[in-house]
This record gives sequence, C-alpha cells and structure tokens, in this order.
Amino acid sequence: MTLSGNQKRKMRSAARLYAVQALFQMESSGQSVDKVIREFEDFRFGEHLEEGDMAEGDVDLFRQLMETAVNLQARIDQMTDRALVAKWPIARIDPTLRALFRAAGAELLETDTPPKVVISEFVDVARAFFPEGEEAKFANAVLDHMAREARPDGF
Repeated sequence: MTLSGNQKRKMRSAARLYAVQALFQMESSGQSVDKVIREFEDFRFGEHLEEGDMAEGDVDLFRQLMETAVNLQARIDQMTDRALVAKWPIARIDPTLRALFRAAGAELLETDTPPKVVISEFVDVARAFFPEGEEAKFANAVLDHMAREARPDGF
C-alpha cells in the first residue's frame, strides 16, 4: 500500500506527539527507552479507544526521535537551557514541555527536516497538551532559539 503525502505527514505528526508522550513517561516512570518504544509501538500506535482511534505513527521517525533524545539528552538540555531565561533552568520547566524540547531537539540535530517545520509541528504538539495556556507561544520562542543554535544555516 502506497501512502499519500498527506498520510505520511499525519504519521510524522503522530510520531512527534507519541515521542513527547513517551519521553514524558520515561522521565516519570524511570522506564528504559527500549521498553517505552516497544510499549508505544505495540499498544499506542493505531490504538482503538472509546473516544476514537489513535493515529498510526511513523515508526522510523518515532524511534529516531526517542533514541536521539536519550543519546543526546545532555546536549539537547544544554541547548534548551541556553534558550530559556536564566532564572528558568530546564529542571524547573513543566515535564511535558521538557519532553517536547527533547524530542524537538532530537529532530533538529539528527534529521534534515527544515527547522521551520520542526518548530511548527512541535508548537502544534504544545497546543494539543496545553490548549488554554501560553505554553505554545513559550515553546515557539524556545524552539526558535534552539533551531538557530542547532542549524544556524537553516534559516
């Protein structure tokens, strides 16, 4: 079965959302990256729920974001710290946003996805988690700073 461009985009968007959820779960539960990846691929991707079906995710992108976020966590966290106001070290940031910055940082560092696409996609993820708050604007500002550091020639 060949996927349309729109289906591929939706799967990539779902993979980003799942990566943020999985990184959050790893931090809060102390589970290993391999265990969380398996759980998401086996049970979350395409899961059928009463309120609707979960999207199928792009497995390759999901794995890449997870493994890169874990392997380069110190580097990504340092990039995030530099993008934050001095009084707000990453440890004080909401754990969902911390997971979001790690997943986005992984994509900025290890893929050829244009930085503006990465920023836009992860701002959408922030809106999904925080529909009423200012977090999406905050995420946009931090991700813009991170993207300029990760890929100075990408703008």
